[in-house]
Amino acid sequence: MLITRRQFVTAAAALSAMLALPFGRDFALVGDALAQQAVSPADLAQAGPLGDVVVGKDDAPVTIIEYASMTCSHCANFHNTTYPEMKKKYIDTGKVKYILREFPLDPLAAAGFMLARCAGNDKYHAMVEMLFSKQKEWVVQNPIPPLLALAQQAGFTKDSFESCLKDQKVLEAIESVRTHGAEKLGVNSTPTFFINGKLFRGTLTIDELDKQLEPLLKS
Repeated sequence: MLITRRQFVTAAAALSAMLALPFGRDFALVGDALAQQAVSPADLAQAGPLGDVVVGKDDAPVTIIEYASMTCSHCANFHNTTYPEMKKKYIDTGKVKYILREFPLDPLAAAGFMLARCAGNDKYHAMVEMLFSKQKEWVVQNPIPPLLALAQQAGFTKDSFESCLKDQKVLEAIESVRTHGAEKLGVNSTPTFFINGKLFRGTLTIDELDKQLEPLLKS
């Protein structure tokens, strides 16, 4: 589903009327978390027009790429529970390099990612984590007021908030990441993870991550 500029400008003015997918309908295949398939390394390595925002050491032996939607409840659960443990245990210790890529399932999810991109690379993940932690506050019928309030906590003004949500280049860059993930990598649900190139659909617990990462770190 292409998120067009016309749709999104309308959404920025009255986003609640534009939500094509209700909160919670994120198509995550939780029970299929260990499903795996091979993907092209070249396709997987291809970042979007805005580049990847990497967390961790460039020479880490394991790379985890997550495709997520900001309105996805399972994505929020991963970031609120598993991600802090993963960061402490694997990223901060130099064992894992982590990349989050945008896969918005609706205009509101695109708005969240746009704000994260507009915040700048140094604040990108902080903005993403804040929006995931406060997801229930802004993924609501009238999302603009709470989303603006959260953005202001991150340093946005009302003008910069509105300007960001009208930025066609940022929207198209995010859309291109989603399109590439769907067409080249088989991403069709969120969250979807690639651990050293292997695909895993659905949310992952820290125990499930341990099982996948330990053999890779020993090899």
